[in-house]
Amino acid sequence: MILVIKRVYDPAADCDGFRVLVDRLWPRGVSKSKAKLGLWLKAIGPSTDLRKWFGHDPARFEEFRARYIRELDGNPAVSELASICKEHDMVTLLYAAKDPEHNQAVVLRDYLAARLA
Repeated sequence: MILVIKRVYDPAADCDGFRVLVDRLWPRGVSKSKAKLGLWLKAIGPSTDLRKWFGHDPARFEEFRARYIRELDGNPAVSELASICKEHDMVTLLYAAKDPEHNQAVVLRDYLAARLA
């Protein structure tokens, strides 16, 4: 199983495999047909309070990571996503944030990779 992350605004590709949007909010300006999703798993995204606190500030990323992992540890949507990862050879986690290094998809990819290894 290969697990990658990709910005939802980037064009969909055949090599993306099963595409899962991992944001709680629908990304602005992206139509559902253009997103070419297999699933929108809103419940896997960080809580509204955590998302607002983080505000995509790179200086807060490590604390965001720790808090988000605590949320994931108690989130039943993790089991759903883990099952999807086991069913597909390739899964692409889609996110809307502009920063490719400081976002919830980075944390989620690492979190899943450690648990599915």
